[in-house]
Amino acid sequence: MSKILQSVKGMPDILPPEAEHWETIEAVIACCLKSYGYKPIRMPIVEPTPLFKRAIGEVTDIVEKEMYSFEDSLNGEPLTLRPEGTAGCARAVIQHGLANQTTQRLYYMGQMFRHERPQKGRYRQFHQVGVEAFGFNGPDVDAEQILMIARLWDDLGLDDIHLQINSLGEAEERARHRDDLIAYLEKFQDILDDDAKRRLYTNPLRILDTKNPALQEMCLGAPKLLDYLGENSRAHFAGVQQILRDVGIPFTINPRLVRGLDYYNLTVFEWVTKQLGAQGTVCAGGRYDGLVEQLGGKPTPACGFAMGVERLVALLEASGGLPQPASPDVYIAHQGDSARCPAFQIAENLRATGMDVLLHCGGGSFKSQMKKADASGAPFAVIIGDDEAATGDVQLKHLRDEAFGQQRIKAEHIADIITDYLVETFNPETEKEN
Repeated sequence: MSKILQSVKGMPDILPPEAEHWETIEAVIACCLKSYGYKPIRMPIVEPTPLFKRAIGEVTDIVEKEMYSFEDSLNGEPLTLRPEGTAGCARAVIQHGLANQTTQRLYYMGQMFRHERPQKGRYRQFHQVGVEAFGFNGPDVDAEQILMIARLWDDLGLDDIHLQINSLGEAEERARHRDDLIAYLEKFQDILDDDAKRRLYTNPLRILDTKNPALQEMCLGAPKLLDYLGENSRAHFAGVQQILRDVGIPFTINPRLVRGLDYYNLTVFEWVTKQLGAQGTVCAGGRYDGLVEQLGGKPTPACGFAMGVERLVALLEASGGLPQPASPDVYIAHQGDSARCPAFQIAENLRATGMDVLLHCGGGSFKSQMKKADASGAPFAVIIGDDEAATGDVQLKHLRDEAFGQQRIKAEHIADIITDYLVETFNPETEKEN
């Protein structure tokens, strides 16, 4: 007997009803983003490997250790399963000349891939929502995206998520800070862990974001990038803060907040929570004005963020706020050869009115079918036997309201009776009268 094939480690299946939770959450997210004028874009899962080396930086954990890269067997082209979405979105904007036409507000959802050790809330295939805005100078779009995320937390019913912000300044300001930071860190080489030693001369800023408790006190004394900002960078950061204050969004300035990707500049931000333990970042992003030019396009200011769907699902689960899967409006039970045809006709007619209908398939007694009808969560059951089929009638039963009971009615009246019942039940004026 052959061995049952399993999914790839770290790339789990998402089964019902969890997949239904995901669809509901993604629908809420899409609705929120569209209300701010953001439009969907879909990029390929596979991109040219040089795209990520150029965008993310060759001396990064992602490019050095985490990418799923391979050669196309037909032409030898180096390809990579996308580890993040911003580079691919910027590539699409350049390739199709979108930023040359007008400013762009874009969003996408989909799988990303990183070859790392799987753990709770962290997988090799994971799902992200990404939001990117191209062509906007100034601090207003930075602040708008932060406000949009705050509204999304409200739409999802989430709280206890806190905003941290920082500024990475511009390249020349980071270069001055980098020199002083390396000089400072070199004094502590005896306590640096392996990751810090590897990053010391390649990406020292990332050391400040270490989760190693042994390095925390050392990092507190390190030169702060905010002290190296020039007049324009300070003004940009002050502008973001002022908008947030004006609208009433609380925030904390975290001088150690950096991003793991090389293309960020100026504003960076994270929304964090203590509800997920060590995996506390729910959403992160910032400005990356140099990326489009770095990838061969015209100089284009840009700002964006990403959030992991797995993290959102875990957070909603921890807070008891996972949306319940939708139930059908009607379950149709039928028995007998003559009842099959009207059962299908009635199901299609009800669906045409906008109702969700679950039609029983596979035979079985009315008793077993009614158990399934009740378990489906549907409020109404339509019951058709040979007797009802012969007269054009059905039995309409309300599974949740004993007062409605079970009524024998003409098949063509089902939709009207259900609709009238719902209007009567949920009409606020009726509630007042009662």
